[in-house]
Amino acid sequence: MTDAPASLADAAAADERPWLGRLAEGPARNVFISAYVLAVLVTAAAIWLVVATPGATGGGAQAAASQAVLFVLIGNLLLIGGLALVVGARVLRLAQRRRDPGARLHLRFVTIFSVVAVAPAILVALVFGVLVNRGVDQWFSQNVQAAVENGADIGRAYISDVSGQMDADLATIGDQLTGARPLFGNRIQFSDALVQAAEIFGYPAIYILDGEGQVLARGETAAAPPYLAPPRSALEAAAEGGAPPQEVTENPDVVRSVSALPAYGDAFLYLVRPLEPGLVARMKNGDQSIQAYREAQDSRARIQAAFALSYLETVLLVLVGAVWLGMSAASAISGPIGRLVRAADQVASGDLDARVDSTGAPGEIAMLSQAFNRMTGDLQDQQTALKAASDDAQARSRFIETVLSGVSAGVIGLDRKGRISAINDSAAHLLAITDSDLNGRPLADVSPELSELVKRAEAHIEEDIDVSRDGDTRRLRVRIEGGVGGEMVLTFDDITRLVTAQRNAAWRDVARRIAHEIKNPLTPIQLSAERLRRKYRGQVDEVEVFDRCTDTIIRQVGDIGRMVDEFSAFARMPAPRFAPENPAELLRQAVFAQRVAAPDIGVTLMEPLPHTSLSCDGRMVGQALTNILKNAGEAVQARRAAQGMTFDRATPGVIARLTVEEGLACFTIEDDGVGLPEKDRDRLTEPYVTTREKGTGLGLAIVKRICEDHNGELRLADAETLKGARVRLVFPLDPTGKAAARERVAAAE
Repeated sequence: MTDAPASLADAAAADERPWLGRLAEGPARNVFISAYVLAVLVTAAAIWLVVATPGATGGGAQAAASQAVLFVLIGNLLLIGGLALVVGARVLRLAQRRRDPGARLHLRFVTIFSVVAVAPAILVALVFGVLVNRGVDQWFSQNVQAAVENGADIGRAYISDVSGQMDADLATIGDQLTGARPLFGNRIQFSDALVQAAEIFGYPAIYILDGEGQVLARGETAAAPPYLAPPRSALEAAAEGGAPPQEVTENPDVVRSVSALPAYGDAFLYLVRPLEPGLVARMKNGDQSIQAYREAQDSRARIQAAFALSYLETVLLVLVGAVWLGMSAASAISGPIGRLVRAADQVASGDLDARVDSTGAPGEIAMLSQAFNRMTGDLQDQQTALKAASDDAQARSRFIETVLSGVSAGVIGLDRKGRISAINDSAAHLLAITDSDLNGRPLADVSPELSELVKRAEAHIEEDIDVSRDGDTRRLRVRIEGGVGGEMVLTFDDITRLVTAQRNAAWRDVARRIAHEIKNPLTPIQLSAERLRRKYRGQVDEVEVFDRCTDTIIRQVGDIGRMVDEFSAFARMPAPRFAPENPAELLRQAVFAQRVAAPDIGVTLMEPLPHTSLSCDGRMVGQALTNILKNAGEAVQARRAAQGMTFDRATPGVIARLTVEEGLACFTIEDDGVGLPEKDRDRLTEPYVTTREKGTGLGLAIVKRICEDHNGELRLADAETLKGARVRLVFPLDPTGKAAARERVAAAE
């Protein structure tokens, strides 16, 4: 397993501590939340100020467009930017560890929350931009401007109309009061006259004031508002003449006008005309709206900037909050998952004792953790059972391997597809296989001879086959069990020596019988032929023919006698008498005898010969060397005669050498003859097996018997220096140590 699970666990732990530790625990959490709440409040206040229209009462619209509000929004944007940097730095660190599954989980949550928060904001921004721009344009359009200005003009025109009517009424009422001056002395009657005049002209109250603004007489109807003295300045202006000064008051909404009454001395006529309730306030609001509208028109760019900043800050706050919530949600999930992955990593590394603590985990993850714990418990139990079974199987396998390695028979196990599943060292040795890894290979690639038997697919097979490897043929007795479409076991033994020994024993018995039956009449036949030649030679006419016939009989009898001697020698080979001998001298004597017997065949002795002592029967070893040299000379003569070559002693026909190494004396004879046959080469050492027309087939059999009696070995191979055969006679220097001698001979082989 890779380090990804560990990374997820580490990432989860890291995210659970540094992130939540800084933003969800302790003072840092309070600072972050306080800054976030402050930014939210400032943004909300700014939005409230921004959405106030220029036509609103009071100075809210003017404040929203003022430079101070923009500065507040910019400062709030910096605060939100700081919060975004804190969160963005964490997201950047997660992005740098995006190869970790824990970081990828956090990033996935952040991405989902961010998309959910920002995608609607982008759509709203597209609509919002159009609406705000069009709305602001509508605010400051010619129609809106004309409507605002016309509304104010209508109010002023109404007041002006009321004021003009009051000026005319002041003049008329003043003239009438001048005519009613005599009634002034009777204040009650004069007051009634004033009431009648007020009712006639539609005024709730008419007052006669002195120069100090004190009421000299009054005429008030039931609807008269509370008396409010005119200001001193109005009285002075009225005393000077000209247009009567007027005053518009609120609560109640009335128009007050005053003019001089010269007929009454230093007195003034004071009229009060009611207006529609709330008219004065609306006119004031209209004036304020016109002023605010003009100010807003002058700060139109600032208003649009305030709208944009307010919306941007809102989007950023939503984004920061979404990222924070995404990180918190991811940490709440990745923490338990991290513990789960850490435990899974321990299980993957072989530690089945790992368990997941599901305390505090969400319900589903807690169930998953409990299922994981049950699974690891089951795996641990199964592993314990499997380990016990594996130990038992390994013990059995080691026992079987020990048994197989200790047996001399070859054993091969095959699976259902005919591939080798098991093979012991004896099988590899008997089949001359040098490859060390044979398991899984088809049997046909290793031993075609055994593969032919396996193809028969019989339940039980027992058969002897010959296996040839490097010119050496072995006779194997093969047994196959379970060969009907399933797994098979092949066992085989090397019975080459057994067969050879049986043949030799049989031939020795035959040779003994032949020697006994043939040798008895040979002497009478020879004596009779000699007697016939002595007695009747002088009586025959053709003496030459007679002599030739008797000589032939005597010669053939001699040849048959020598053959019988060989049969006898083979049948009753004497036990060797071991004594220290010089192997170099034995080889020199055999070479000398061959040179004398066949002087036209060049025999080369490779000098110098090693000086050592060989414990052997000198006569038998000399006989073996003589026999091998004789066979080599005859092979050279046969090849040269077949090819019509001349006999030249200068051309080496036979090479003889002696080597001593590792306690072994090795006589090597190479010839330039016809060589050895490729097929059945190993049978040349069996009795009566020969490749020569006049050979008896006993020479190599006798030589092999001599080598075996000396715990040695006879080896036949192709020549390396010349073109014929090479024969090696290997003798241990001390053949009395039979086991050690055989091991040395086997090692040399």
